[in-house]
Amino acid sequence: MMRTTHVRLALAVISATVALSAQTSVDARAAMETSLAKQRSAAASLEASLARQRASLEKQTGKAERGSFFLLTPPAGLGANVAAPAPAAADCDSLPSSEVDSLVEHAAKRQDLDQETLRAVIQQESGFRPCAVSPKGAMGLMQLMPATASQFGVPNPFDPADNVEAGARFLKQLMVRYGGDLTLALGAYNAGPSRVDAAAGVPDIQETRDYVKQILAALPVKQ
Repeated sequence: MMRTTHVRLALAVISATVALSAQTSVDARAAMETSLAKQRSAAASLEASLARQRASLEKQTGKAERGSFFLLTPPAGLGANVAAPAPAAADCDSLPSSEVDSLVEHAAKRQDLDQETLRAVIQQESGFRPCAVSPKGAMGLMQLMPATASQFGVPNPFDPADNVEAGARFLKQLMVRYGGDLTLALGAYNAGPSRVDAAAGVPDIQETRDYVKQILAALPVKQ
């Protein structure tokens, strides 16, 4: 009788172990499938982003359509283009004002920046078109170069929120570097900190001077 009891107990233990093992296998398989699904989704998102970039680059021409010219200049010192500005392809519409307002408000608050200043930079860089690409490869609303996007951990430069957050962080760094001097910070965003430092001011580059002038002119006059 005791031997029979031991055998039954052993069989019960074995059965429970097999069941637990099977459940563990099912759980592991489900977790793996979930992980693979997330990876496929991320890959699809990246592919879509790259496709938009390729399509945008393919549409670039040597002449801008009337009303479609943007001064697209990425942060210098991180792969900037300081040559004469060129038209950029943008096969998408500008973001709605409400979406721009939300992006600007959140990024400006996080980085302690003036909202109107951030908005003016985005306007100057891309005309609020999230798919804009410059001939030099600067991308998105604030025209991030690949190196800039990598520095600030931006997985998709065409994502409006990620792009504006990174551009705002870079602009904030420049504001701190130049003691809150907006003119110098804007000059560095366009031409690069090294050029601003070498010139002890806004460098004598027509594009940069026009860039700074146009943004400052777009800001409301503070009483």
